[in-house]
Amino acid sequence: MEQLLEVYRRPRDARWPVVCMDEQPNQLVSEAGRPIPAAPRHPARVDCDYVREGACTIWMFVDPLGGWRDVRVTGTKTAVDWARQVRQLVDDPRYAQAERITLVCDNLITHGLASLYKAFGPAEAMRVARRLELVHTRMALRFC
Repeated sequence: MEQLLEVYRRPRDARWPVVCMDEQPNQLVSEAGRPIPAAPRHPARVDCDYVREGACTIWMFVDPLGGWRDVRVTGTKTAVDWARQVRQLVDDPRYAQAERITLVCDNLITHGLASLYKAFGPAEAMRVARRLELVHTRMALRFC
């Protein structure tokens, strides 16, 4: 936990930006019936039945000190998906001058350098890995 708090105390440095990321699965739904619109003294009414239209994953990247955020959507949430999202971050022109990007993320098993090797060849995985410093938000759980 102390490592994470120290990261959050760092001043803005374009050579060592801090980017926070998280992803969330999202269910896509549509109405099963037609909603009843609002009328005087009656609020709009929507039936609780819905039709499941699939699922997606919403990826959020935030550079709080740089005033930047990026939202991306994929159909799945796998180690390869995470690796592709991270490579896109590393290759973003915004971070072309960065020596390393400190990426703050939770400690899911897919949020590690091994995922880069699942997604890319060794040379590409190493190129991306060299540009990253991974800091996990739940570091304290590892020692319990």
